[in-house]
Amino acid sequence: MKLTENQVIAIKRKRGELDLSITDLANTTGVSKWTLIDIFKHDHRNVNSKTFKKLNNWLINEYELATAVHPTKAVVNND
Repeated sequence: MKLTENQVIAIKRKRGELDLSITDLANTTGVSKWTLIDIFKHDHRNVNSKTFKKLNNWLINEYELATAVHPTKAVVNND
């Protein structure tokens, strides 16, 4: 399976927000740190389906957690 550039950017962004090292991200996602290095530094986009699923699941879970902690507030018009 092929990771899109947007997926890689989202993973990098979330990794930065959480201040995770590549080793921490590897431990959290279950993806080898060498695979992550290839993805981040060597533009490796073709990954096996297990890696694809692990990274997507991690990203989805992190955004769900962020949404649960900071839910979108409804705009209130006080006019």
